[in-house]
Amino acid sequence: MSKRDFYEILGVSKSASAEEIKKAYRKKAIEHHPDKNPGNKAAEERFKEAAEAYEVLSDQQKRQRYDQFGHAGVNGANNGGYSGGGMSMDDIFSHFGDIFGGHFGGFGGGGSRGGQRVRRGSDLRVKVKLNLTEIANGVEKKIKVKKQVICSHCNGAGAAHGSQSVTCTTCHGSGRVTRVQNTILGQMQTASECPTCQGDGKIIKDKCSYCYGEGIVREDEVININIPAGVMEGMQLSMSGKGNAARRGGVNGDLLVLIEEEAHPELIRDQNDLIYNLLLTLPMAVLGGSVEVPTVDGKVKVNIAPGTQPGKVLRLRGKGLPNVNRYGTGDLLVNLGVYIPENLNREEKMLIEKLEKSENVKPNSKNSHDFFSRFRNMFE
Repeated sequence: MSKRDFYEILGVSKSASAEEIKKAYRKKAIEHHPDKNPGNKAAEERFKEAAEAYEVLSDQQKRQRYDQFGHAGVNGANNGGYSGGGMSMDDIFSHFGDIFGGHFGGFGGGGSRGGQRVRRGSDLRVKVKLNLTEIANGVEKKIKVKKQVICSHCNGAGAAHGSQSVTCTTCHGSGRVTRVQNTILGQMQTASECPTCQGDGKIIKDKCSYCYGEGIVREDEVININIPAGVMEGMQLSMSGKGNAARRGGVNGDLLVLIEEEAHPELIRDQNDLIYNLLLTLPMAVLGGSVEVPTVDGKVKVNIAPGTQPGKVLRLRGKGLPNVNRYGTGDLLVNLGVYIPENLNREEKMLIEKLEKSENVKPNSKNSHDFFSRFRNMFE
């Protein structure tokens, strides 16, 4: 099933400001919040859908990629393909709790884990270089990254085996401390992460000796990246949950994959079209024939009509690259030129001089007009 447009989900226009997008999301989130719609699976899905739309449209870079490439530019990779969504409730509460004053939704603290904010690991960024064949067909890449993963010795808790935690006396288990300041406008109250327990609400008595109480360690991990056909230079794909793990629990960050494109030795890319410059011999241009041209899938033969003029373009339908959003496939454009030899022997010069005397090889006014009109149209 195709995904709905993110602007449509939030009910805003494509020119909406960041503040308008935030207000629209807050309205949708309150309307469909699980605490307000207990047991309503449809409302829960709309709640997640709105959160996914806001995650993209509230981030300037993600929004630009979405406007340019559609869902393929921002979707996560799941089950060997790129399909968006997949945001869990923990993801949503962790990402967007501040919109509602630090406790998401205000209906029951569904994502606050007892008043504490759910941590999120940082994102990882990698570059993947592709050739035109890989771009044309899509490809799976295996990459090794050094990242933060959950400590296997303490399962991410940060505590040594058998050790217990005690409630933090600074924040009394809330993970946050509140300060009241007197200002000229009256008293101002601010809340921040507890400096003693770093927001955990608890203090570990005996820390894990492998991760030193952090719950995460740095290790190499091999990740499979399934890249769809039609991607292009500068495009960034997102794999949800494949980034760094969060310390002492929480949700993983994302893996951001930046696409780099290798230059092809013969073909030039123009969006979804490919261009090949073919230089014909003088006899081939005059007499016609067939010649092989390269494509991303191998060579194909094309027919050259007798009397072919320089500047003519042959269009091979469907021999270009697929659109990343599956809106068809581009063409291969073969630009024809004619090679004029610079050095001729005596016999070759005599043949050309003899040919020069023939009336059939001399351009008339109509030939000249058609020839230069063709070139003029190329630049208009």
